[in-house]
Amino acid sequence: MHKSILFLLKLAAMSIMVITFGWTSQTFATEHPNAGETAFDWSEAPPVTPLPRVGIFFKPPSGPGYYSVWDMLTGNKREKPPLAPYAPFALLPTSAFDIDFRYLEQPGYEPDFFDAIKRIHLGDNWLLSFGGSFWYRYMHETDSRLNAAGINNNHHLLRTRIHADLWYQDRFRLFAEFLDARAVGLDLPALGIDKNHTDMLNLFADIKLGQFQNGPAYLRVGRQELLYGSQRLISTLDWANTRRTFQGVKTFWHNPVFDLDAFWVRPMITEPNQFDNWDTDRNFFGLWGTYKALQGQTLDFYYLSLIDNRIVSPANIQQGNILDGDSELHTLGGRWAGEYQRYRYELEGMYQFGKRSGLDISAFSIASGLGYHFTWPMNPQLWLRYDFASGDKNHQDGRSTTFHHLFPFGHYYLGFMDRVGRQNIHDFNAQLTLHPQPWFTFIGQYHRFYLANKRDYLYNAAGAGTLRDITGQSGSHIGDEIDFRINFHVSRHQDVLLGYSKLFTGKFVKNQRPGVSPDLFYAQYNFRF
Repeated sequence: MHKSILFLLKLAAMSIMVITFGWTSQTFATEHPNAGETAFDWSEAPPVTPLPRVGIFFKPPSGPGYYSVWDMLTGNKREKPPLAPYAPFALLPTSAFDIDFRYLEQPGYEPDFFDAIKRIHLGDNWLLSFGGSFWYRYMHETDSRLNAAGINNNHHLLRTRIHADLWYQDRFRLFAEFLDARAVGLDLPALGIDKNHTDMLNLFADIKLGQFQNGPAYLRVGRQELLYGSQRLISTLDWANTRRTFQGVKTFWHNPVFDLDAFWVRPMITEPNQFDNWDTDRNFFGLWGTYKALQGQTLDFYYLSLIDNRIVSPANIQQGNILDGDSELHTLGGRWAGEYQRYRYELEGMYQFGKRSGLDISAFSIASGLGYHFTWPMNPQLWLRYDFASGDKNHQDGRSTTFHHLFPFGHYYLGFMDRVGRQNIHDFNAQLTLHPQPWFTFIGQYHRFYLANKRDYLYNAAGAGTLRDITGQSGSHIGDEIDFRINFHVSRHQDVLLGYSKLFTGKFVKNQRPGVSPDLFYAQYNFRF
């Protein structure tokens, strides 16, 4: 077993011993004056972090109706949505360790077959849960990845996740999640997000540091997923077969008014046929605060720093392809998202500075949107948006002005074709959401893409520079993309997702890849327990 995992297991064992023998006995006596006399109250424990409001948010149906295909087939018409831990959609960015099953401590909940493996009480003070998921996805890609040979890519993705979650009161936690991600029938080489055979997605210990200003503070050590704000910069990337994870240390303090997280981690390097290791050449640390006191509003403020010591080749330096490696990148940002009556709105600004291959960094990105929730049938909700990320017109002028999108869920914001990342881009886009039935979700998106600077690269969703015309004569219009998604919420545990995306190429792509006409069809089944 890898040394880092041995270290984490030793740390977890030491933590259990420390807590069991009274490391926090004084704090615990203050918080729980009846300790030793009555059983621990699990009704509000352990704490969970709800999924933050994403940038293009919508409200699901809330009135009488059938909330799953199973409800419809059995004639179970409900007056309101059922209480359930999972969102009624096939993609779920929420980490398994933040899915909320505390309602099982309250009377009157709707029983479920898998309740038996949730919140198992081991005496008065210990709590054990199990869970997991399985998905299968078929992918049909035409002119996949804008490849010059015009190769299509038809393949199958399978992902299995199983986790165990152990708590001692609300003072100590040990969480372990297994992952197996496989890709079958690929016509092109596998991407880094396609395969990871038999590995750990999460393996960490939480230790409660105390109770401050009506909120608990915790220390988390080990392998862990990170997810913040709109997920434009930090996301679990649930579209990926592997998901994204890190290893390191995080402290977090949350109360009803304010959340504050601080972390130092390294991203994991996916190695499909051996145990993953963290990337010792990259250090990622940050401070993230969220103000929640205003009803219906979210305010995020953050500082993030990525120190990347990977070597950039002389050829890439000559070509200006220098975003990944030899850099100290700092990001300051803020976000306001909210709603007023039937209006929805969001504004996020991000500025970057530092050094990259000896060049001074000065880059920025803006995401803005206005939405409206109509009162018409099928629960229609419309967003109109503009997204921008700066590019670099001259990589030999002593400055680097291309924005770096860090660890994003770009797929959600910039088209499911994944040809465009939040780097050197203008994106004028719109989204329409419909619910013909409470169990049926339709989402349609339209994007019109332009390069922010026509002499810089077109960067894909992974942040890699793919196409470039150093003269700028190929123009800046990348193309127009349409994305359609239909989700059938089959039952509490099952969803089926169908999607189709098409990129109508613009002048830039036509000049760089003549004759390509890329599109994507996918069908996914997801089961959670």
